[in-house]
Amino acid sequence: MRIRTRIAAAAGVIAAASATGIAVAALGAPAADETAPETEEILLAQGSDHLPSITAADWVTYADHVIVVEAVAEEAVEPEAEELDRGEGIIGRTVSLTIEDVLWSREGAPQAAPETWEYSALGWHFNAEAEDPIEMALDGFPRVEVGHRYVMAIRWEEAVCTAGGDYRPAQWRGLGEGSEIPFDDGTLGNGESEGTVKSAAAFAADEDIHVDEGVEEVLAGEGADALVTALEDAKPDEAALSEVQSLAAAASCE
Repeated sequence: MRIRTRIAAAAGVIAAASATGIAVAALGAPAADETAPETEEILLAQGSDHLPSITAADWVTYADHVIVVEAVAEEAVEPEAEELDRGEGIIGRTVSLTIEDVLWSREGAPQAAPETWEYSALGWHFNAEAEDPIEMALDGFPRVEVGHRYVMAIRWEEAVCTAGGDYRPAQWRGLGEGSEIPFDDGTLGNGESEGTVKSAAAFAADEDIHVDEGVEEVLAGEGADALVTALEDAKPDEAALSEVQSLAAAASCE
């Protein structure tokens, strides 16, 4: 069993595949209950969506492809030297994804969907005073764990150069919280999210879920065909897409 602990205080910012940044801070583990079964704590960090990501209209407006992926391997990313010196920080992960199917593509997408993707994910929070690092996930996002499948709405973004000299390489990115959905056994909402595995029925029964909120909420328990139909029926916001494209062109390294 895993205990999910939400984090509010800021201790650093990390770029992630689907979010502009995350705020994290270390929390002490809850007091042990010797009568309870052994638990594993998950720290949930707060994230900012890269782009609107909740509805099918969001997906067909901003995504280039909607894909089915399987996480097949992971590798830890060393913390920054200053974090090691401080004795506290974040160990990242690179998760190798195999693209199993392309469910939908935008007409005129700048890049074909990839066959594999080295996905940047949260790993662990470490503290020199603690015995072991604690697993981390973004609040509302799948942690993306090896052996699980997901549906993801993704877009290709060209390299970005800023007037201040910052640089971000060209890369695939997700949209945000609503664009990464558990998909074990070909069922939307079934599988791993926030580091916890649950069934689609359990997801739909969660008291925090609003059935009319987004793709996952509306289609929980359905298969790929239902998602494709929803995407084909959705209408993109051409004005919003044009605005995003104009901003991207202004920041292009070309």
